[in-house]
Amino acid sequence: METSVDRIAQPWGGRVPYDRSRPWPARVDTYLAEGIEPGMVEEWVQTASILHSDGDAMDVAVVDGRMVGVRGRAVDRVNRGRLGPKDLFGWQANASPDRLTQPLVRRDGRLRETDWDTAMNLVASRSRDLLGKDGPGAIGFYTTGQLFLEEYYTLTVLARGGIGTNHLDGNTRLCTSTAAEALKETFGCDGQPGSYDDIDHSDVIALFGHNLAETQPVQWMRILDRLEGAEPPRLVCVDPRPTPVARRATVHLAPRLGTNVALFNALLHEIIRTDRVDHDYIEAHTVGYEELAARVKNCGPAWAADICDVPAAKIAEAAEVLGSAEQLLSTVLQGVYQSHQATAAAVQINNLHLIRGMLGRPGAGVLQMNGQPTAQNTRECGANGDLPGFRNWQNDEHVADLARVWNVEPMTIPHYAPPTHAMQMFRYAEQGSLKMLWISGTNPAVSLPELSRIRGILAQEQLFTVVQDLYLTETAQLADVVLPAATWGEKTGTFTNADRTVHLSDKAVEPPGQAKPDLDIFLDYAARMDFRDKDGGPLIPWRDPESAFEAWKRCSAGRPCDYTGLTYDLLRGGSGIQWPCNEQAPNGTHRLYTEGISWAHPDDCESYGKDLVTGATMEPVEYRSLNPDGKAVLKAAEYLPPHEMPNQEYPFQLTTGRTVYHFHTRTKTARAPQLNAAAPQVWVEISTADAQRLGLSEGDLVKVTSPRGAMQGRLRITDLRQGLLFIPFHYGYWDTPGGSGPDERTPPRAANETTITDWDPVSKQPLFKTAAAALTLLERSNGHHRAPAPTTTASAPADPTAAPTTDGGPTAHVTQRRDTTWDAAGDDL
Repeated sequence: METSVDRIAQPWGGRVPYDRSRPWPARVDTYLAEGIEPGMVEEWVQTASILHSDGDAMDVAVVDGRMVGVRGRAVDRVNRGRLGPKDLFGWQANASPDRLTQPLVRRDGRLRETDWDTAMNLVASRSRDLLGKDGPGAIGFYTTGQLFLEEYYTLTVLARGGIGTNHLDGNTRLCTSTAAEALKETFGCDGQPGSYDDIDHSDVIALFGHNLAETQPVQWMRILDRLEGAEPPRLVCVDPRPTPVARRATVHLAPRLGTNVALFNALLHEIIRTDRVDHDYIEAHTVGYEELAARVKNCGPAWAADICDVPAAKIAEAAEVLGSAEQLLSTVLQGVYQSHQATAAAVQINNLHLIRGMLGRPGAGVLQMNGQPTAQNTRECGANGDLPGFRNWQNDEHVADLARVWNVEPMTIPHYAPPTHAMQMFRYAEQGSLKMLWISGTNPAVSLPELSRIRGILAQEQLFTVVQDLYLTETAQLADVVLPAATWGEKTGTFTNADRTVHLSDKAVEPPGQAKPDLDIFLDYAARMDFRDKDGGPLIPWRDPESAFEAWKRCSAGRPCDYTGLTYDLLRGGSGIQWPCNEQAPNGTHRLYTEGISWAHPDDCESYGKDLVTGATMEPVEYRSLNPDGKAVLKAAEYLPPHEMPNQEYPFQLTTGRTVYHFHTRTKTARAPQLNAAAPQVWVEISTADAQRLGLSEGDLVKVTSPRGAMQGRLRITDLRQGLLFIPFHYGYWDTPGGSGPDERTPPRAANETTITDWDPVSKQPLFKTAAAALTLLERSNGHHRAPAPTTTASAPADPTAAPTTDGGPTAHVTQRRDTTWDAAGDDL
């Protein structure tokens, strides 16, 4: 059966109900550009989504050498043919007329077009000068979560093994670093224990600070289909906003910002008090239970209710649902990761699963989720600053092993201190010790906190800034050299989603003008710098994506993220495959820790752990004493209040977040007409009670002010918790792409004008969700204006008549076709 659905008005499409522990039925979503019929498509080229961390597998339609549409891949284990709104429409950004097509170099204060030789010689010349005068610490690299594995690995080798700098990180610091740290703290190593397939089997799904419906929409479709079938799961939602998840939840907890640790300690208290605990599992596979039980002994629901501003009965009800689950799946994202005590809070969710024995079997797992399509690759390849292959920088044998792979001396690889995180790199640039910063595929002039400070850093004459991107972003406008990059669909490579599924993305079309794949740019730089191994051979001998992939396989061999069983040929034509994939697991690995904890032994672990309050790194001898046998660590945490609380001058708490129609700073999604029209400008959300108290109405123009700065937007009144303001973080200087930059007449629109320069002590992830703010009325709407916020998502107005319903019209209609060919496939798809 085939239907046509407006996928702006209905972001999650139609339902295909299925029963617990049955395979998720396939449904193929297809969108073709106006005037293109299926029979006109000359080639369908395999790829996967680049606009969230689902890893939705799709094919790109090609006609006359150009992209003309996409369809989901029914064979794939991740999405079974379904695509979200960003998947369906975002590809159009590739052909935006304002794509960068030539390198730019700043001369006389202006960016001017030049050739590749001139631009790259300038970058290499400055690099050599700084290395000679100031050493490796003068150069830093700040990358993204949207490149391919082969590109991250190449960047890591040239930065760590070639330059020798400790200053390498990704914007994954903003979205997924807490996920990595929480997994290291508990299991000794990164790597998602669970699988998306666990949705099929769970009887309880808990979503902690995770608006799954808007950040990973296809997996929300999977839950919606389960909810319509037999034995639907019960949902527990922790989120201060009335998200689609919250509206379908059995229990919805909307805590005060910055109180997650208090809430989670209360849930643990109740589960331990009622003895919903798997004592045999704890004894066999964990250390630290006695300390955890003692820590939460007095943290009952009444205690937490006062801190979290959530009814004690609600907390007890949530604990009852979690404690009575037969197969519990938990997912975690930015509501935990970008908040106060981020790692401490995420670790308590791991603790919940360990004390209940909910790991390593269908339906029982944890997904410490990612926010970007290739965030997992930054971590495993080392482009987040860690050592590649989840090696431990404090373990000399791990460093020596990596040196053998790269054929360099161990001291070549900086491991004298923890890798420099992004926020510290910008501080070093501000102070002047970091003098060259190469930014690839990210837009910190919109995405980092306290933007006035970030703009000031990037604009310094003392900082030589290289920006490698698709468009002249807010960050690129401040650069000294701008390098035009190719993107998804214009190059070949692999990338790994949030549940460890590796996909291959083949090149479908040529990039515009002189734009080059990021891999080619990094290889060009390495050649110009003449990086050598200890025998005088080229440090980076590979020349194309597939040979880079083979090099990465050698680096991953024997490590937790083992890719040695994967090849480009194996990844073509079928489903993505979950690592580790090797001789022992030739078809990939659905779940980790099915037979105990694998990588926590002191000789093997990626990290010895950190103090959850100070972030201080544990020494090897401390870890060996705590965990000599390599079990999971039940790490307790005391609740501490946030650093910035509301006061008389700034009476609101402020949080930022996402909408289903946009990704990051809209560099791609604003260039897709359907997506941009659905959410064209920034808005500010307030609760009904606060709006009534202040005499505010839908569409009023307001200013949000914090101790850092201010922004403006139209008001949307929702069922948000009282005392809270919400701003989507996607919006920068421009309402439409290609506009001019800000001047004194441009009202600030970016949420991050107001956010705080503060980060979690363990993961170093910025705290975008705990700031104090004030709200000022600038102009009454008088019924003439509406907030440009969608009505289909968490931003829906409390009064459904307050704004017209969001829809996409004829150009947003997508074909949805049931495909029963794959309905018999299950976890072993």
